[in-house]
Amino acid sequence: IKQDEIFVIEVNPRASRTVPFVSKAKGLPLAKIASRVMAGEKLSKFNLKDKSKNMYAVKEAVFPFNKFPNSDLLLGPEMKSTGEVMGFDKDFGMAFAKSQIGAANSLPKDGLAFISLKDSHKEEGIDLAKELIRLNFKLCATKGTAEYIKKHGMNCRIINKVSSGSPHIVDVLDSKKIALVINTGGGNSEHRLNDAIALRRATLKNKVPYCTNMSTAQACLEAIRSLKSKKLEVTALQDI
Repeated sequence: IKQDEIFVIEVNPRASRTVPFVSKAKGLPLAKIASRVMAGEKLSKFNLKDKSKNMYAVKEAVFPFNKFPNSDLLLGPEMKSTGEVMGFDKDFGMAFAKSQIGAANSLPKDGLAFISLKDSHKEEGIDLAKELIRLNFKLCATKGTAEYIKKHGMNCRIINKVSSGSPHIVDVLDSKKIALVINTGGGNSEHRLNDAIALRRATLKNKVPYCTNMSTAQACLEAIRSLKSKKLEVTALQDI
């Protein structure tokens, strides 16, 4: 959607990759049922009872970025994923954690978290910062975000953006001192775009989890909380 106008990228008369995911999540052979309905059978004859037993199912895309170290993590409408994995659990945090483990995205349980938020996210970011501290993380941030966090009574180390000069965030990432990056900042100026690209490439190179929006950051913290407080259990889909 751009300026309230809807643009269609493509229309495919086929089942998408979401169909097998939903089939596994709900315990229903949706493609088989759809094929038989298309052949003339009535939908009412099928047992469409949800078999998920109030479980959470989280789908995560798998990207080949680690094979292309100079690629940009920023996603657009083009297909970049090479596969998908599924996390399944009664607890949402653990389901999300399993999806990340399946996609080879390790989540830290403590360490130094770097935060850089756009102004519209800073108020919401205070609760995020408090939760990080409760989870035994230490905080560092770009100047504006760090000052806002410190104003609310929390310790936060100031780290330069790349354009502000060394030592900057890429230097700290390269020194293996950052465990988690939450960056919702951005802008259209050249130096801000270059800062963002440098940060994304450094997180990729150093295999640091990288959250680009608040909802993903909240889900990551919920997953970390579950990993710290619960035992990770593996169950076959056939046994659910």
